[in-house]
Amino acid sequence: MRAAIAAIAAWLTVGCGTDEVGRLPDPGLTGLRLRQINPELVLPGTILGVEGESFVDDPWGTSYLRVFGDRPGSTRLELHLPARHVDSQTMEASIDAAAFMELGGDGAELSVSALVEVYSAVDGELYRTAPLDLHLVLEDELTPRLDTLLQTGVIFPNDPIDVTGSGLLLDGEGETVAVVSGCFTAEGATACKDVGSTEVPVVTADRFDREHGTFAFIPAVAGISPGRFTGTIALRNRLVDGRIRDSPPLDVDYDLERPIVYEASTDRASVGQYLTITGGGFIGPPDGATLLDFVGTFTPDSGRDPLAFDEVLLPETVDGRTIRYVINENDGIGTRIDARYDSGRFTGMVTPRIAAGDVEVVGDPVPFSFTLAPVRQVVLVEFLPSYVESLRAFGLRAVDAQIRARVLEVIRRDFATIGLDVRDELPSDFAVYAVVEIGGPDPNGLGLLGYDNTPGKHTDNQRLYDRIGGVNAVTQQDGYPGYGGVFIESLFIYSDHPPGGIMMLTVDERFDALFDPLRPDTGRPVVSSDFDDGDIPAPTSGDGCPSDDRRAAIACAIWALGNTIGSTVSHEVGHSLGLADPYGPEFHNLGDAPDRLMDADRPFAERAELAGQGPSRFCAAEYAYLRAVLPTDAEDDQSPRPSCD
Repeated sequence: MRAAIAAIAAWLTVGCGTDEVGRLPDPGLTGLRLRQINPELVLPGTILGVEGESFVDDPWGTSYLRVFGDRPGSTRLELHLPARHVDSQTMEASIDAAAFMELGGDGAELSVSALVEVYSAVDGELYRTAPLDLHLVLEDELTPRLDTLLQTGVIFPNDPIDVTGSGLLLDGEGETVAVVSGCFTAEGATACKDVGSTEVPVVTADRFDREHGTFAFIPAVAGISPGRFTGTIALRNRLVDGRIRDSPPLDVDYDLERPIVYEASTDRASVGQYLTITGGGFIGPPDGATLLDFVGTFTPDSGRDPLAFDEVLLPETVDGRTIRYVINENDGIGTRIDARYDSGRFTGMVTPRIAAGDVEVVGDPVPFSFTLAPVRQVVLVEFLPSYVESLRAFGLRAVDAQIRARVLEVIRRDFATIGLDVRDELPSDFAVYAVVEIGGPDPNGLGLLGYDNTPGKHTDNQRLYDRIGGVNAVTQQDGYPGYGGVFIESLFIYSDHPPGGIMMLTVDERFDALFDPLRPDTGRPVVSSDFDDGDIPAPTSGDGCPSDDRRAAIACAIWALGNTIGSTVSHEVGHSLGLADPYGPEFHNLGDAPDRLMDADRPFAERAELAGQGPSRFCAAEYAYLRAVLPTDAEDDQSPRPSCD
């Protein structure tokens, strides 16, 4: 959008209204629901997990958990707990000492009701969920009980040890630790050296599980050398007020072994991707480090001669049984081959080494192999809270999920047969990925639909980690706006009567025909009752849009908004990959041609795929460039594309 900034800046000098967007009925809270509250057993400091639907964050609303009913003895309970927003389906409410006593204090057991109240900042109204029956048992303290754990056998340094019992503390209540005490006989020695007692945090198996947990047999217990540990393990609860309660101990007798590699659970990886390796005895900061000695060969798919490697790799330690190595271009492997494009197969032997202080322990070498795949660009699409709230102005907050699904479908369609992978959840398999943020209003104040704020011209996609979003100080220094992303409120530039604070720019009567029946200021927003007869049908084209039928009108709005947002994301990602002119000075295609994705100014109907226009596509030369920098095994798309000239 850089080429259009001057024109938009000139447009902004025209006088505009200052009314806030908002102060309208709040359709975002019509779907407010309360499903469940956990845990049932409550201590001072317990954090209640509140699950439901359509929860909102500040500044859009202030939320409370209201607990009410009759206490034993017929006294009335009325408790309002501030509820902290986690996401649209989760909130948290803390039981502090005062609330604990208000509920009845130690030993109380009560059956009451609970509901969520939200004071909307949009319309000033109070919204409530239906009440939910709630049974609470109050205890001032918990003493842990240790029933079972591994008591004899082979373990490795940092191995996770599972425990079962009862009385584990949850977040806010204090902490539960394993107290490991005993002596250690090093391999080849005869004397058992007293290693004292070590406290290790216990992690519960689930957020509200008081019976199952895990702790790591960390190097601080007995070191990292092979040998035999004999001693005891007990559980200790340290409550928020400092009181300590211990379980009876259980005897343990462990043989501590050298580190071992089992296998690479990822057989194929590309630059920026994790190669995940399973085994035992892996340690990482602050306890020490794990290294991998790799000796072997790389056989390129190109048919060139194999390359011999003898390298030390430094993986990331996930836990005692898992490490992961990021394929990169900067270590001993990445500097000897083109890790982006020299696909092939590594085969050889790998030897694990662990080090803590001045002690190093070497494991046995094992066969090891994996395939190096061509570069793949992963793109995380983040829908910001401001995007969700801005859907109110369209009257479409209730169909957020359907709009998101269409947005992702459009982006994946636009990059089909190109080595680009679109995600809407944080990648767990890639360490290096790009991010695109979808928000509400344009923070630059320019009314931009989208803006790539990554610095400079990006040729050959050398940066796999671009972030189109947030603020980029480097971009600001070159005279361009700093905030990047896609800004859905700017779409009202196509309306003849945009909400207050947004100016008309390129009015298209189809925009108002689509959204006026649903906007809160001109029509009736979508609410949950619109789904009483089943899901809104997902259209496959813009035929029949706009529509006078309520359900069809909603479907058309989802189609148009999803297409417009999705193609704008594709356009901005295209910029971050180097388009439209990767080896020249231009940021957009010159001129204006139908259905060309990297044109500077595409009409609304083309973006929304209405009236036979769209979908926009990368032009022929752009597609060839993308196939070159992001190769894939998928067959070349031979369907007609617009010319880039």
